Amino acid sequence: MTEIRTPRLLLRRWDDDDLVPMADINADPRVMHWVDDGAVHDLDHTAEAIERWEEEWDEEGFGLFAVELLASGELAGFTGLYVPDFLPEVGPAVAIGWRLGQQFWGQGYASEAAQATLEFALQDRGLDHVISISRAGDAASENVIRKLGMVLERETTHPVHGHPLRVHSIDLTEYQA
Repeated sequence: MTEIRTPRLLLRRWDDDDLVPMADINADPRVMHWVDDGAVHDLDHTAEAIERWEEEWDEEGFGLFAVELLASGELAGFTGLYVPDFLPEVGPAVAIGWRLGQQFWGQGYASEAAQATLEFALQDRGLDHVISISRAGDAASENVIRKLGMVLERETTHPVHGHPLRVHSIDLTEYQA
């Protein structure tokens, strides 16, 4: 299953029409503030990222879903599962992540999509443990993480950018969907 419907969202694989709206999201400094070094990403970088996300689907059997609003068909951003290769100390692990355009913040979309992704991880992909990695101080992500029932596993430092990270986890054998 590579398509999930929630009450308000469609989580699906990426298509060509997603490039420009995702590039617009990635070009917003407020959205990118908590991502890597905080730099915005242009259209070419976004195209390369979507290509990598699609390759991860093919290689791992999971990846980052495009998140579409059912009511309008708008691309809100992404949520999904990925292998956090940039942080080898947590490996082997599968992480859940999300990024939404700021016009979609504060409406519960990230939590709704993330809950559906955890159910996908457990029921469809048979994973028994999922982590989430956030920058220390990212209150919005911490709120979603808390709603998912994840607990702090460790604090560490980003190996490239040097800022503090918080790694949360959930044992999906105990997860109540």
